[in-house]
Amino acid sequence: MSIALSEQEIIRRESLQKLRELGINPYPAEAFEVTAWAQDINDNFEAAPDKYKQVVIAGRIMTRRIMGSASFAEIQDSTGRVQIYIKRDDICPGEDKTLYNTVFKKLLDIGDYVGIKGYVFLTQTGEISVHTEELVVLSKSLKPLPVVKREEDGTIHDGFTDPEMRYRQRYVDLTVNPEYKNIFINRSKVISAMRNYFNLQGWMEVETPILQPVHGGAAARPFATHHNTLDMPLFLRIANELYLKRLIVAGFDGVYEFGKMFRNEGMDRTHNPEFTAMEIYVAYKDYIWMMAMVEECLETVAKAVHGIPVVQVGQHEINFAGPYEKLSMYDSILKYTGIDVAAMDEEGLRKVCADLAIEVDASMGKGKLIDEIFSAKVEHNLIQPTYITDYPIEMTPLAKKHRTKDGLVERFELFVNGKEIANAYSELNDPIDQRERLEEQLILAGRGDDEAMAMDDDFLRALEYGMPPTSGLGIGIDRLVMLMTNQSTIQEVLFFPQMRPEKKVKAPTIEDFTNIGIPAEWVPVLNKMGFNTVEELKTGNPNKVFNDLGGMRKKMKLEIAMPTKDAVMAWFE
Repeated sequence: MSIALSEQEIIRRESLQKLRELGINPYPAEAFEVTAWAQDINDNFEAAPDKYKQVVIAGRIMTRRIMGSASFAEIQDSTGRVQIYIKRDDICPGEDKTLYNTVFKKLLDIGDYVGIKGYVFLTQTGEISVHTEELVVLSKSLKPLPVVKREEDGTIHDGFTDPEMRYRQRYVDLTVNPEYKNIFINRSKVISAMRNYFNLQGWMEVETPILQPVHGGAAARPFATHHNTLDMPLFLRIANELYLKRLIVAGFDGVYEFGKMFRNEGMDRTHNPEFTAMEIYVAYKDYIWMMAMVEECLETVAKAVHGIPVVQVGQHEINFAGPYEKLSMYDSILKYTGIDVAAMDEEGLRKVCADLAIEVDASMGKGKLIDEIFSAKVEHNLIQPTYITDYPIEMTPLAKKHRTKDGLVERFELFVNGKEIANAYSELNDPIDQRERLEEQLILAGRGDDEAMAMDDDFLRALEYGMPPTSGLGIGIDRLVMLMTNQSTIQEVLFFPQMRPEKKVKAPTIEDFTNIGIPAEWVPVLNKMGFNTVEELKTGNPNKVFNDLGGMRKKMKLEIAMPTKDAVMAWFE
């Protein structure tokens, strides 16, 4: 028998049963039609009181002040909180006062959902309130919410602030910390603004497979799975690039997709194994055109969220209005290290890494070594939006060779506040060159590079049918939202970030108590007293426990033998 419920949880379950015994369904099936919301009432009642002579609201009870035959409470809905006034004789006009005296005062708790019908008025102290004429129980909460006390000046006491708890129980976090909802409201604005911008250009939103037979389109380690019916391995996509390019081959001028990507890699403040990316491909364009488009798009997004293109990110004011600074990959390394790596071979690059104390391994080729130098010595310096352009060909097997610079490709990455948020190419559309590049990736994979790209023969076949000149772009939506909402960790902008398995606490049993000599019939009494585990009991005062047992025996009218004082003392040995 499990006895892991707290005293509050036990009381709430008892209240649940009493509601049912009174003929009240604590989880009714009928729709409850809401006509008003807290924020609208608070913002607009005084200017237009006639609009609020009859309102229907619903939400959680968050505070209560019971004062005899009348009470005040606060209801929280999706927009905020509003005070309600409940008078016994108004909700119980007849002889039966059970709904107020028993249901509202004794059986409802903080966190319960209720529906309220009434009218809005100003109290004698000038506070906007809803005078309740009808009260309906909509959902009984069986777990107590954390009690977060808020002063009028905004000071918070006993806040629900532990990140482990907040991310794992986001439903509680957003209930008791509703200000965090703004992060996700702004996340929606970011995506909507970007989508609207693309649609106005005439580009089409599409969907491509998440389960893919070949993990292509990026250099990353995939999640692998198996399809039983087809008896074949499949991978959760690390990118949707190769499928979107197939659609350009098919004749679409511009396609884009907001989608979940999955990379079986590390987790930190800017990485989650499941993340959201937007990728777009536009025919007859190049990476130079794409830079201008990105600047216009991101300025549009910033204005949609903040009204202006300037965004506060930590101690920096980031200006998303273009034009952005441009630096080539080689020039950026030269600028921040004083080292010119442009003409170096793999051996020379390894020596540079050793001199700069950058860890590398034998599987890394020339492109990876340059990337490691850049990541360690350049990235964190790029605060204002900066394009890093013209990457070594070894780093980018899907980009077109540079039109004037041998050994480079037409690629840029956009860095803001020290992190990459966008990646774009003049897309490689030469099928012979593309096959050779992917074959080089197979060589790297043979050296142990588990992020090397796989060979995708169907994609190569598509290119052989002809793909027009195309520019492609990928933007990490989670990182962009971090910037637009001034958050320093990716977990804050994901409703449900990936986490380690929750450590399960072994539920205590009656046997745990009987093993130390406690009679089984007294275990529920100890639970009522707040001792749900033997460990909790042993922190108590033996004399007080003995006296309280006697009091509980009398209060509960128990017809069981009272343990002797010596027996109770033995429980604590």
